[in-house]
Amino acid sequence: MPTDLDALTRRIRAFATERDWERYHSPKNLAMALSGEAGELIEQFQWLTEEQSAALPPDKHEAVRQEMADVFIYLLRLADRLGIDLMQAAEDKIDLNEQKYPVEQVRGSAKKYDED
Repeated sequence: MPTDLDALTRRIRAFATERDWERYHSPKNLAMALSGEAGELIEQFQWLTEEQSAALPPDKHEAVRQEMADVFIYLLRLADRLGIDLMQAAEDKIDLNEQKYPVEQVRGSAKKYDED
């Protein structure tokens, strides 16, 4: 079992290559599949209360786990196809968010940075 992002990306790439699915894994198709899987993840929480969503029963928890894995796999595959280093992209985005949302201005507030 892979223990780092690069190893997992290689395993996912090999999975697609062995099945001759590369031709179907265009960025457009992968983004659409990612969106579909995100929808399936959201569906697991539909109509639950805040409390219910935080204390899922084992079967629902497993369903959420599976859908999260699908989202993650498609995201890694899309990044691989586009040559995007997700770890670096996430670090860069956090840096931007730290500038956009200074602690002293946003602590405890759910407002977006451009809302008064």
